Order: sequence, then structure tokens, then C-alpha cells
Amino acid sequence: MEKLRLGVLASGRGSNLQAIMDACRANKIPAEVAVVISDKAGAYALQRAESAGIPAHFLDYASFDGKGAYEQAAVTILKESGVQLVCLAGYMRLVGETLLRTYANHIINIHPALLPSFPGLHGQRDALNYGVKVSGCTVHFVDEGMDTGPIILQAAVPVEEEDTEETLAARILEQEHKLYPEAIKLFAQGRLRVQGRKVMIQRLANPL
Repeated sequence: MEKLRLGVLASGRGSNLQAIMDACRANKIPAEVAVVISDKAGAYALQRAESAGIPAHFLDYASFDGKGAYEQAAVTILKESGVQLVCLAGYMRLVGETLLRTYANHIINIHPALLPSFPGLHGQRDALNYGVKVSGCTVHFVDEGMDTGPIILQAAVPVEEEDTEETLAARILEQEHKLYPEAIKLFAQGRLRVQGRKVMIQRLANPL
């Protein structure tokens, strides 16, 4: 089976990128990371990619004339790398029209909360402050909104009485590292169908 070529956009340390690379290397998913792009020069995600022999690119947003030009440069790199699915891994920018048009229903993201609750930058903190008893993480397709795209998979994480933002985030991250590769696997197997707001997961025709 031909491997799905992934392009990863990251702004930070890239722990989800590492989980994806590890799953690919262990043949847990029929995919390979073809390229990593970051909008932050010092992002550890770039070092992770380089250490794994994966092309890594820093695109300085400030050097482009707006979001469209910046995203067009990213699209050029993704296309030249043969990318079929774009994965956001701690990417701290809203995806714009240029990327969305080029990779419609081919961009996914992971968020550290059970969407549609607590979107945005501080999902763990917001959930804790609200007093929920269960939080978790969500993999979803990306649209023009902030964490508003159709949901692919979710994992629940109980909130403990003594939790801080850091301890809750750490336990959610453990589930993120399992859930993201699983969602990529489903996409690679051609088992995801978007119907309005719902993502339907088809059964394997000949499960092993």
C-alpha cells in the first residue's frame, strides 16, 4: 500500500509531530512525514524533523505581504513535497483561504479539549476554570473558524480534584499522542466521509 504523504505545520515543541513520526516509523499507520513547516525560527519541531532526516522549513510570516502570500509559500513547499494531508501540530495561526482552498477536507488539527467546548489557545485552562468533570482532546478537519471543523475522533480525560492546568494538560497530551496517529490512519485508509458537520467512519471491507 502506498504511503500517505504528510505535511506538518508546527509552531512549538512538536510533541504531536514526534508521535506522528514514531507511528509512521513503527508502521502503525500507512503514512510518512514528507515535510515540516514552522512559522517560528526556534521551534523545536524543526529540530525534531531535521534529526529524523525530514525536510524542515522556517517561513517568517513578517517577511511576507499578508496571510495569502505566506500561505502560498507554504502551499508551494507542500505541493513540491507531494503532500496529500496537512496536519497541524501546535500551529498557532488560523488557517486562511489559500491553504483551505488548496487542501479542502485535507487539513486536520488536534485540540486539547472536547470540542465544541473550550476552543482557542487555552482549552485546558478554560475547562478547568469552568469546573468540568471530564475534558479530553479532539481531532477535527480544519475550516475557516477557530476549532470549528467537523470532528473526526475524541478521547475523554477525567478531571481530578487536585488538577492544575499543567497536570491536566499532561494527561490530555498522552491521549493526543494516541488519537492523532489513529485519525491519520483512518484518513490514509480512505475511511473518512464528511457529511455536513458529521464525519462518518467506514468499516474496513476486509479487516485483518
